[in-house]
Amino acid sequence: MIARRHFLQAGLAASALWGASGFGNWSRLAAQQRLTQEDLIGSGGPGNVTLIHITDIHAQTQPIWFREPEINLGVGEAQGLVPHLTGAAFRKLYGIEDGSLLDYALTYDDFVALGREYGKMGGLDRVATVLKAIRAERPDALLLDGGDTWQGSLPALKTQGADMVRLFNALGTDAMTSHWEFTLGIDRVNEILENELDPAFLGANIFDATWDEPAFEPYKMFERGGTSIAVIGQAFPYLPIANPNWMFPDLSFGVRQERMAEVVQEARDAGAEVVVVLSHNGFDVDRKMAAQVPGIDVILTGHTHDALPEPVLVGSTHLIASGSHGKFVSRVDLDVQNGALKGLTHRLIPIFSDVIAPDPEMTVLVEETRAPFKDEMAEVLGTTDSLLYRRGNFNGTWDDLICNALISEREADIALSPGFRWGASLMPGQEITREDVFNATAMSYPAAYRSEMTGETLKLIIEDVADNLFNPDPYYQQGGDMVRVGGMGYRIDIAQPQGSRVTEMTLLSSGEKIDPAKTYVVAGWASVNEGTEGPAIWDVVESHIRNQGTVSIDPNNSVDVVAG
Repeated sequence: MIARRHFLQAGLAASALWGASGFGNWSRLAAQQRLTQEDLIGSGGPGNVTLIHITDIHAQTQPIWFREPEINLGVGEAQGLVPHLTGAAFRKLYGIEDGSLLDYALTYDDFVALGREYGKMGGLDRVATVLKAIRAERPDALLLDGGDTWQGSLPALKTQGADMVRLFNALGTDAMTSHWEFTLGIDRVNEILENELDPAFLGANIFDATWDEPAFEPYKMFERGGTSIAVIGQAFPYLPIANPNWMFPDLSFGVRQERMAEVVQEARDAGAEVVVVLSHNGFDVDRKMAAQVPGIDVILTGHTHDALPEPVLVGSTHLIASGSHGKFVSRVDLDVQNGALKGLTHRLIPIFSDVIAPDPEMTVLVEETRAPFKDEMAEVLGTTDSLLYRRGNFNGTWDDLICNALISEREADIALSPGFRWGASLMPGQEITREDVFNATAMSYPAAYRSEMTGETLKLIIEDVADNLFNPDPYYQQGGDMVRVGGMGYRIDIAQPQGSRVTEMTLLSSGEKIDPAKTYVVAGWASVNEGTEGPAIWDVVESHIRNQGTVSIDPNNSVDVVAG
């Protein structure tokens, strides 16, 4: 059981309409002795409307380890602002005690030691317990899913998302938006919408590419607590760039700021007293959109996996960031009077799986969805001596392992692994199961290619990805972290313009500088190009782990970052 001396970091952050913090109240709890489920879930604030937000769960139904990023650099106007503060800077901003429970949940320092003390987080049956507790107090609370729900595990891959659709239907989800959902292919998405899905599937920014007309329902009106609430869906704007366009060829996406302004006004004209945007833009994109589009009361942001214990206020718009992988649930209570939002209280609820009891009904449903694959998932492939994690702008040990596998199994000079944010962590000394590998690789275009590239092409690729991440205009940041590179090092100055950020590219095996005119054997995976050939990445990684027996990842200092 967790000592309540840590609870001052484990509970809620309350914000009035103008952003007053509730963190200072936590110190009054320090003298108490034990942390309970009731402490974590708490109760709501004043108001007549309750929103519940969960996002970016990536098909993780079980309690997991998930390490937050060490490096999350902000550029332009976002430099030095959340969510681009990590570690000690993050703790200082929010008054979080070193070594505390919330330190473990929200930062990366001492992750292994703190994780072993505080345990795993998440688990959909624990989330269900939290939802039932909130609904016991506020039966008409709206449950809103920010997307990236149907992808990220072996069962979700094998059932083409059917397991997660069934589970989120059972949770009583009212509306959702999307991103990785479309990598199931448009035919499968349409099949789910027509035959399986209960919640409204919203995407104001998704258009028919041929007719330039809206392709999905842009928003839905809900009546709760005597109030009309418009929930507008904003799908990931850069799907055709970040993911294979051939999987949904007749759709176009984009931030579409003018479209958002039109839909907000349409909702207001239809009688909406509160406008909520259920977004998968990413935090910095949402921060800019909040500043540019009037009339939005709340943005429930997703995609960049940020977890913030307080809302960020942009003008009169509150941005709520609820983390990923089922680690957190956000409760947002709205005080709506005379047709307008007068106050807001936010509670970021950490899902500590050793404290929150599993809901028996959801446990049964989850086990039913896992049962056909249980033996396959449980097979042990090897052991890790290293902490395996993915989050961070540049390096992650999971992708170091994947790059090592690509180089050894595909006989390559250099390996490229995409900068995905999803994938559970593994602790040192932990057995690696097939489920663990799929948690880091499960996707619908997994071919591990092997090709020849010139040094010039390699630089173009890395420069292009760097601009997606470090362009100072958030509307040009197209998602993901830097491509992970194995077998090669480089220097990057994120303040430079595109084409000039990356220098000193070096082949690690020889120490030689990468020659722009020379050809190198490169292995990678998750190419967006149709017809890419090669074995599935999970087979490549499994073979490598079996050959290694025990995996050890050396410290990776191959990227020299100049961050200003």
